[in-house]
Amino acid sequence: MSENIRVRFAPSPTGYLHIGGARTALFNWLFARHNKGTFVLRIEDTDRERSTDEYIEAIIEGMKWLGLDWDEGPVRQTDRFDVYKKYVGKLLEEGKAYYCYCSPEELEANRKEAMKQGRSLKYSGKCRGLKEPVPGIEPVVRFRMPQQGSTYVDDMVKGHVVFENEQLDDLIIQRSDGTPTYNLTVVVDDVDMAITHVVRGDDHLNNTPRQVQLYEALGYETPKFAHLPMILGSDKARLSKRHGATSVMAYYEMGYLPQALVNYLVRLGWSYGDQEVFSMEELVQYFSFENVGKAAAVFNPEKLLWLNQQYIIQSPNETLAEQVIPFLEKEQVIQAGQQQDMKWLAKAVGTLRERSKTLVEMAQSLRYYIDEDIEYEEKAKNKFLKEESRELLVELKEGLESMSEFTEQEIENLFRSIAERKEVKLGKLAQPARVALTGGTQSPGIFEVLDVMGREKTIRRLERAIDSI
Repeated sequence: MSENIRVRFAPSPTGYLHIGGARTALFNWLFARHNKGTFVLRIEDTDRERSTDEYIEAIIEGMKWLGLDWDEGPVRQTDRFDVYKKYVGKLLEEGKAYYCYCSPEELEANRKEAMKQGRSLKYSGKCRGLKEPVPGIEPVVRFRMPQQGSTYVDDMVKGHVVFENEQLDDLIIQRSDGTPTYNLTVVVDDVDMAITHVVRGDDHLNNTPRQVQLYEALGYETPKFAHLPMILGSDKARLSKRHGATSVMAYYEMGYLPQALVNYLVRLGWSYGDQEVFSMEELVQYFSFENVGKAAAVFNPEKLLWLNQQYIIQSPNETLAEQVIPFLEKEQVIQAGQQQDMKWLAKAVGTLRERSKTLVEMAQSLRYYIDEDIEYEEKAKNKFLKEESRELLVELKEGLESMSEFTEQEIENLFRSIAERKEVKLGKLAQPARVALTGGTQSPGIFEVLDVMGREKTIRRLERAIDSI
């Protein structure tokens, strides 16, 4: 595309950044980056009752965590009320908008009557031809929609969509308190910000013909539209909290990697051959709307968890060591701000990488490496820390004490020589040792565990296990 592409992500700060919003932001970002265009962040905060600064910060935090940087913004609509008033005045002056004095009670009564008679619920047009103001009433401003003909939208995802104008309301563009409404602000902002492509969820599709008419009434070129299919839960209902976490930062809290969530979100509605796992560079290179499907996408938490594990497996130990620290603090394995031996932590993480689906799981598993003391699982203790294991553990402890080099290979040699000398299978020594060192029966390879834990801590734990038998 040769034109200078400009797109925007325009969330309402009435809640945290959720999965659907994050995917919309991601598709906008990828489209901009693929075409070397501009990505604008705009905060649509005209709903003053529900919009909060906390939610604005949470949206920005979610965007940053996902790696979706913006080129302009964030722009807040509440800073632009004078601009919207100017556009409303222009439409009134040109006869393309009018004052409406109908009360909410009157409108509700008309709506109920229309429902009873099976008529369209659109505004009756009572104030359309009004010449004089009605004293004592603060009016709203309505946009004068055409009453015949059709409005067309050539959507980059949905294709050619036709709306009959007779079905469309004279929408309110300014409330009685002087504040603008969504359909006006979105058009004015997109005009002022020179937005070329509007990429958003298909729950906005019904607003599009009204907005197209506003563009035309203001004398501006209409941008291209792409309405993304909805994200559904496993029961095919719209994704909501009952399907699990919907907030992006909830996935951070659960120990997901941002790359995994980005990869999963982009695959909800977009594909590139049979490829499942993409780097950010590949996504930027391959992204286009030709490969965005029309059908709603189903959110599958198990698939996301699998993908997260793949990213953990592929991540360098040093990176994971950095990423796991906040979770070690949260799980109270280490104190907040406590200095860590990052080289040692990376080595410990390396033993758990293929066993951890999330960073929370990894932090919990690191506890037995880091804690001074461990709790034994009752079942594991009863089964493996028995009299018959005592002699084997004593031999192991003595062998480790006299070992000249405490390395994984030497540790393995010691285990095997004790098992051979005592004429027992390796597991007869390995499992009691595992319970003694980790408290349970599940861990990485026992030789790796000892190597990471170090001689001193290993011997202390073996002594405690021997004393407990």
